[in-house]
Order: sequence, then C-alpha cells, then structure tokens
Amino acid sequence: MSPRMQVRVRGRSFMAFVIAPEPPLQIWLSHLDAQMLRSPGFFETRPVVIDLAAVGPDDHGTATLLTELEQRGMSVIDVENARDLPGADPWRRRLVGGRETGPVEPTIEQAQVTPVSAPPPLPEDCSLLLDEPVRSGQSVLFLKGDVTVVGAVSSGAEILAGGSIHIYGALRGRAIAGALGNPHARIFCQRFEAELVSIDGYYRTADDIDPSLHGRAVEIRLVDEAISISVFG
Repeated sequence: MSPRMQVRVRGRSFMAFVIAPEPPLQIWLSHLDAQMLRSPGFFETRPVVIDLAAVGPDDHGTATLLTELEQRGMSVIDVENARDLPGADPWRRRLVGGRETGPVEPTIEQAQVTPVSAPPPLPEDCSLLLDEPVRSGQSVLFLKGDVTVVGAVSSGAEILAGGSIHIYGALRGRAIAGALGNPHARIFCQRFEAELVSIDGYYRTADDIDPSLHGRAVEIRLVDEAISISVFG
C-alpha cells in the first residue's frame, strides 16, 4: 500500500478591476477604446469584474457586451447585478499573476484541536515600506494602507495601495492609490514621469497630463471626482 500523500493548498490573492458600463453602450465602448489606446496593456493579465447595475434589459448592445469586452482583451471573471439581462451569465477565465500568501495545510488534527487560550493577535501593519526601487515588471499590491517607496518606480512597474502612495524618487510606472475605494488617498512623488496614476478608480495616463509637470515633485489627489496634480517643494 502506497503511503498517503499530504495535499498542500496555497492561498493566493488577486487584485481585480471593477468596470461599470453605462448606456448608451456603444458610446461607452468608444470612450473605453480611447482610454485603452492611451494606456495599452492597462487591463492585460488583470482579472475584471463587470458591474451591470446601470444597464437595463432594453439597452441596445446588452446581449453582446461581454463579447465586446472579451474582444478587447479583458479577462472577465464574473458579472455583478446581472439580474435577467441577456448574455450576462458569469464568464470564467484563468487568472494570471496574483500574490502568494503562504502554504495552507488543512488536516483533521488541526480541525479538531482548539487551543485553551490563544495569545492576542498582533496588530497588522497599516503601511508598507520598500527601501529598494520597484523594477520594471514588478507589481506591489498592499491593500491594508499606505505604501512608501524609498527609491524609484521604473517604467512597466506598478504600485497598488489601499491608501496613499509616497515615492521618494522618480515615478515612471503606474501608481494606483485608494484601490479598494478611498477617495481621500493621495500620491506623492519627487520626480513625476508616470505612465498612469489612479485614485479611487479615477485615472489619468501620460497622454492626459500637462507636459510642464514632467520631472517635477507633485501631489496627486481627487478634486470633484477628477484627478488633480499640483507641484510642491
């Protein structure tokens, strides 16, 4: 009889974008195309959830909406608020990327044993400090709070934070603050050369940013649901 194998399960967390289409859908798709043209690869390898709360069954293009999004290279993993809309059955896609959260090894013994007295849990860190540059191709995901980078964020790299982002160097990649819905989050950097900046889902790409801000020390925040970039120092 062969020895019993221990099955190991590993946790992995993913950051998904949520998109909420609005009618008229053809016009909304044209605006989406324009944004994707300005920021190629923004949705690449990123799981996407479609929120259909604003779309009605009689809106033109509802039945083909998910097909249209798939043709644009989006990895649609689910839909929300679909109700009885035609063509809105959840689509499943293979997730790419993610972050390892360490091994999880469920066993019968673990399920049955309850400690008599457990020590109080340690407080979780609400900020992340990176004392090395974030290099091209790297993605830093920290949704518990602020992220501080003592160095540069290279082109092709990205920082995703639940709170604010502080960069003591050049920002050449992407900085996404308030990623779970925090309109009060801000982005600070010493040298502004970003590909994309985003706060609470609102974002601007390099093509939408005043060239006079290039290379300056800036603060980025939301003002009246729009990205505002101002020079400081």
